[in-house]
Amino acid sequence: MIEAHDHSACEGHCHCIEIKDLGVKFGNDVILKDVNLHMHCGQLTVVIGPNGAGKSTLLRAILGEIEHEGTIDFTETASGNRNEMKIGYVPQSLNIEREIPITVYDLFASFISRTPVWLFKSKKLYNRIYEQLKVFSVEDCIDKQVGKLSGGQLQRVMLSIAITPMPNLLILDEPVSGIDENGVRDFYRIVNELKTKHDLSILLVSHDLHLVKKYADKVILLDNTILAQGKPEEVYENPYFKEVFGND
Repeated sequence: MIEAHDHSACEGHCHCIEIKDLGVKFGNDVILKDVNLHMHCGQLTVVIGPNGAGKSTLLRAILGEIEHEGTIDFTETASGNRNEMKIGYVPQSLNIEREIPITVYDLFASFISRTPVWLFKSKKLYNRIYEQLKVFSVEDCIDKQVGKLSGGQLQRVMLSIAITPMPNLLILDEPVSGIDENGVRDFYRIVNELKTKHDLSILLVSHDLHLVKKYADKVILLDNTILAQGKPEEVYENPYFKEVFGND
């Protein structure tokens, strides 16, 4: 359920996403309960927590893939419009076999075009996709098979797709798993540029506590409910953090 709410909670921001009392149950199992948080434009919010904490479940609830209690309110403070929130999503991995003859163009076009990609290749669409890939320096991959891309190349392609058209909220689920150290640094640099240039709200799930501390504007410590939230240094000094992660 996505609604508009009072602008005063988001003063100074172009938009605000407020999650109120979100809960998820699978049968008798409570996966999430009493989740309350704000996400603002131009900010990177990172969710951390142990395995089984409900991190991926939280993302799926926001994406509308599973039923949940509570509300997700979206406010565009600049205009006061009550438009539906646009969400971009980059999953943790794509299950694509290396030999399947799907090119980057085919994959991208299938997301943004209503015309079946196997009918014909539109020059206009091809050029549009090329320019979007160029933003992330992977335009030379447009005719390559998706299954033969490196992990870093695939993440950049998926980022290009996720921001076409530009969303209000970009959700990234463990986006740097399987990417080398240089690729990870490049990825966070790109994310930082995105949030700054386009005033994006970015919600990222990560297990890399060092990178989170370096790049996050806000950290959410989740273990079926929110145990702590705030600036990285605040959360990392919280007793709950030390209880969950020890001396990491």
